[in-house]
Amino acid sequence: MNVALPPDAFAVTAAPVCEETLLLGMPQLCLAGLSETWLLKELGHRHWMGLAQMAGRAVPDFRDASGEPVYAAFSALSVTDADFARVRENDRITVRSEIRRISRTQCASRHTLTSAGRPIGTVHLVSAFVRRAPGGGNHTVARVALDGFPPPDRPEATGLAARAAAFRAGRGEAEARFGLEPDEAARAVLEIDPCPAQDFNGAGFLYFSSFIAFIDRAEWQFDSRRAPLASTRSREVYFHGNIDPGERVVVRRLASRRDAGGLAHHCRLERAGDGARLADVFTHRNL
Repeated sequence: MNVALPPDAFAVTAAPVCEETLLLGMPQLCLAGLSETWLLKELGHRHWMGLAQMAGRAVPDFRDASGEPVYAAFSALSVTDADFARVRENDRITVRSEIRRISRTQCASRHTLTSAGRPIGTVHLVSAFVRRAPGGGNHTVARVALDGFPPPDRPEATGLAARAAAFRAGRGEAEARFGLEPDEAARAVLEIDPCPAQDFNGAGFLYFSSFIAFIDRAEWQFDSRRAPLASTRSREVYFHGNIDPGERVVVRRLASRRDAGGLAHHCRLERAGDGARLADVFTHRNL
């Protein structure tokens, strides 16, 4: 359980671990079972608090040498072996979370989910410390390194951070892993006007869980007749950028596959004003 403690109650630790069992109610559920949007917000908070614990702090208030705030922006996430449709109201899930430092600027967390002793999914999150340029908006963020953390672990050659870096360098094979091939005929586009009161977080960024919500909204637009109660089996997201309030987002479907077992697709989120890539999202859903 995440508990706020006095600063002297913490010691710097390389891999903080916490475990908590939660009773599921309406905030944690959607029509198809466990709400992925709620789950990502919850795990994002656990990741953020884990960073504080790893740095020996009571709260995650990070700042650069000039006193400007530094945030942990998610650069990649994956959901694997998900069975979110298994749980319903009044069920309990146990979430076991651990976090570690993987480079001077990046940290990674792993969250395993079980219900009634059965696994229902694993979520990996990778974050990078970032700050805005003075007077700049969300187009001007840059990575920074912070002191006060344990030395980074040896990076995993095939881990999520490595896959995200390979994809950004044009060497990714995510489409092959999700059984997708680019299909010009399958392309579809949805433009979304994010709402500051719903889609942005307290730091002023378009929240990472909103990216996933936009993908699900686009899937509903493109495939609602085929997938009225789709539930995520696996998902992998590589984040590239962000927007300022008032800017629009385009969701562009680049590839898709449908069969009796489910629905898979690759969607790209772009900034409507200049076409800049915001995220690439690979999704496999149960029908």
